[in-house]
Amino acid sequence: MKKNIVLIGFMGTGKTSIGRRLALRLKMKFVDTDSEIENITGKTVARIIARDGLIRFRSEEALLVKKLSQQEGLVISTGGGIVLFPENVRLLKEKGTLIELFATPQVIFNRLKKKKDRPLLMKGNMKEQIEALLKEREGAYDVAEFSVDTGSVSQEEAVEIIARYIKEKQLFQK
Repeated sequence: MKKNIVLIGFMGTGKTSIGRRLALRLKMKFVDTDSEIENITGKTVARIIARDGLIRFRSEEALLVKKLSQQEGLVISTGGGIVLFPENVRLLKEKGTLIELFATPQVIFNRLKKKKDRPLLMKGNMKEQIEALLKEREGAYDVAEFSVDTGSVSQEEAVEIIARYIKEKQLFQK
């Protein structure tokens, strides 16, 4: 069995870009939950949240988690709020190892300040929104068994750190 590697963490911590590189490095399939939801629904995440509401988006996430938790050998980049629902965490942990990517609010702000596709940050001052959401989610990412500060290392170094951790933990049984 080849366990899934599930990258969790706040938006802007590098889950998608690091996840893609990690999947290449480990010769695994990469899945980004937000992109997958966009493919399934034919709508952007921002549009789903704006038109159908956050609850609808979270239910799309939950359905996708159920589907992905049946598969093996994936590197999964999740949306930042996926861990807010215990059932998602339980399912993702069944066949996966949760790895948190994190960064300081300032690093996250610097990475996201020019982005217009983050509906949860578009109301008012973005830096204050980031800080408020991080405070709201305090402890939510503690479900991870390993964490990497992506604000203090390059993407390649983050990939290397995660790959080394996986190898040391012997997460891939043949």
